[in-house]
Amino acid sequence: MSERKSILFFSLLALAFTISCGPMQNPPPPKWTVENQSAPINASPSAPQTAAQKPAVEAKREGASTSSLEALRSGETTATPASSALKDAYFAFDKYDLSTEARETLKANADWLKANPAARVQVEGHCDERGTQEYNMALGAKRAQTTVDYLTTLGIAGNRMSTISYGEEVPVCKEQTEECWAKNRRARFVIISGRPTS
Repeated sequence: MSERKSILFFSLLALAFTISCGPMQNPPPPKWTVENQSAPINASPSAPQTAAQKPAVEAKREGASTSSLEALRSGETTATPASSALKDAYFAFDKYDLSTEARETLKANADWLKANPAARVQVEGHCDERGTQEYNMALGAKRAQTTVDYLTTLGIAGNRMSTISYGEEVPVCKEQTEECWAKNRRARFVIISGRPTS
């Protein structure tokens, strides 16, 4: 009789443990990008995505550009095409302030954005591989935000722009040379909505 009680007790204990743990699920995907505070955020995974969170879908629909992450996932190059209307702004090692050359590039980008008032962009901040992942995520966020701040001073409305940092995760070049690292230290533009008129 006591053996039967022991079996029943352990069966109930195992059942209670199984119920309390719930069904097995895959862990959520890692969140290794950093968005600025003004960018729209989806709290619920089942809610529809905002334009800032689905640049590749918008790019295909509107003929705009593809985010670096979507390009990486699909095996395409993460470099901005030479034919792109919006050019990358480049940064010095471990810096997020804008050089004279970067300001000239951003002035040309601002002119294009003024001529295409329906266009919204996401500015991606990128870094070279030196430094920790956390440091580079923060540095990429500062580069993207500095870019947006400068474009705002040139008359581009802040609500037309959002930022995201990829840190060192989506390089254009993977060689360990200064020339290659310089290509990775950039603010890249992704048109996320609005059909270009020029």
